[in-house]
Amino acid sequence: MGLEEYKGVYVFAQQVDNVINSIAFELIGKGKDLAEALDTQVTAVLVGSNVKDLADELAEYGADKVIVVDDPELKEYRTEPYAHALSSVIEKYKPEIMLVGATAIGRDLGPRVSARIHTGLTADCTQLEIGDFPINPVPGKETKHNQLLMTRPAFGGNTIATIACPDFRPQMATVRPGVMQKRARQTGVKANIEEFNPGFTPDNKYVEILEIVKAVTDTVDIMDAKILVSGGRGVGSQENFKLLEDLAEAIGGTVSCSRAVVDAGWKPKDLQVGQTGKTVRPHVYFAIGISGAIQHLAGMEESDIIVAINKDETAPIFSVADYGVVGDLNKILPVLTEQIKAAKAAG
Repeated sequence: MGLEEYKGVYVFAQQVDNVINSIAFELIGKGKDLAEALDTQVTAVLVGSNVKDLADELAEYGADKVIVVDDPELKEYRTEPYAHALSSVIEKYKPEIMLVGATAIGRDLGPRVSARIHTGLTADCTQLEIGDFPINPVPGKETKHNQLLMTRPAFGGNTIATIACPDFRPQMATVRPGVMQKRARQTGVKANIEEFNPGFTPDNKYVEILEIVKAVTDTVDIMDAKILVSGGRGVGSQENFKLLEDLAEAIGGTVSCSRAVVDAGWKPKDLQVGQTGKTVRPHVYFAIGISGAIQHLAGMEESDIIVAINKDETAPIFSVADYGVVGDLNKILPVLTEQIKAAKAAG
């Protein structure tokens, strides 16, 4: 493999029902940082049916070029035609880096594509940067420069691993949604579009979709919430979460939780914040009865304002909190909730 042939940072721009997933804009934002370090450009790969009109939106968030793969076979996501589309793009254009969102679609698509093009894939990354590999020089071993260093939680979130792929291209990673920052949108920017279609011949590997049933839920995605009231083991019981729910209702927030709460069966996993849950960036994050283990901090430390309430004054959560209250949450939360209600009533 002639590694010098591979140039550019490419991003899989996931869309469903002709709506681009926000992970695409986050990956473009991070891709721009990586591209600047490598003195190259960011290309978004847009796959679907009748999706060309979405290309300008990708350009507004920073994509220097958009490769559009448009075909009726790509109307709904199916593993085989999408894997064929993305692997064909990689084989033709030879990107140095290929980024895919660690969504349900990305986690299915990424491994399939990496296997087809015979390269490695680091899954569920929380950090990406350009650097030397090995990170710490090893006597007698060549240090390779300008490598993609991919960091992800390992062993159930108990440690952090940094992985490189120095001998194969592209360097592929799936990236956890909510971790990377999208850049400010520059409205009115027009995309530099290149259309590419590798051809699709349906065969017995293609799944036939008989029906699409969309789930209806009134649960707010915690990744979109502006205010989160998050509880940990220190809340004490499932019933005690009523105190957090009352506070969240009063302040216009959403309840979330730590892994310990999910493991105890008090709350569902889609409300979990942390390395093995979701990464959030609300305006205000209430950490209630949460000690602040590194696995949890990794999922919320980028919040604008962090308010910690814990009876243990030595809890690590206070090291990242903007405001901290040491005391019994059973006494503090009802008073706080009533004060907020009174302030709202007073106008």
